[in-house]
Amino acid sequence: MMNESGGTVTDRPYIVLSCAISVDGCLDDLSPRRLILSSPEDLDEVDALRAASDAILVGAGTIRTDDPRLLVRSPARIAARVARGLPGHPLRVTLTGSGALAPAARFFTGPGGPPLVYCGSSAVGPTAARLSGAAVVLDAGEPPSLRTVFHDLSERKVSSLLLEGGARLIADALSGGLVDELRLAVAPFFVGEAAAPRFALPERYPRDSRAPMRLESVRRLGDVVVSRYRLTDRERPPALNLTDAGRY
Repeated sequence: MMNESGGTVTDRPYIVLSCAISVDGCLDDLSPRRLILSSPEDLDEVDALRAASDAILVGAGTIRTDDPRLLVRSPARIAARVARGLPGHPLRVTLTGSGALAPAARFFTGPGGPPLVYCGSSAVGPTAARLSGAAVVLDAGEPPSLRTVFHDLSERKVSSLLLEGGARLIADALSGGLVDELRLAVAPFFVGEAAAPRFALPERYPRDSRAPMRLESVRRLGDVVVSRYRLTDRERPPALNLTDAGRY
């Protein structure tokens, strides 16, 4: 299959990248507490996206900094997944070069079975020993490759994946042409800190001015503006059409 810019779409899940930024493009500020960029309405739609996805992927830096659980919050959505014969929560996935993750992180302690940790080849052994029983540790190559991760997830019958960051993972996925949809929520304020983590790090992106993304919708969710873009012409899995569970 070819994407709209002429590149080949590799064997991988359908990938939705969802992130929230400030008006000046920051993913967070430099304070010790996580900056809240989403409105309650936006968070609810992200929860619906989680419930509709087979897996959720975040970078190791996000686990160390934010300690996310990556679980579906709505009991009704959990019950609906179970009624369809699915686990109550999507598979949790991360990618790390070093494998330096604490087994006490909430990423490893949630329901739904052990998460998948993809890491660099040289880190597989030490990481598997450190996370023994807490995760399935897998080789993503040296250096670790997102394409390898996505191909392996496809082999594991993961057909849809929600990518939630952080900055390096977002940039690698977008610059590698590995995203089908971008869901971008913009909070109504500035961060204004030069060293704050930012969306879309400097890279060569295939979706430049000569091959722009296709805007599908712009909506207001509380005080947040959410724009949805299509980056490929791949067919969206039916579960991601959120007419019942969300607002798409």
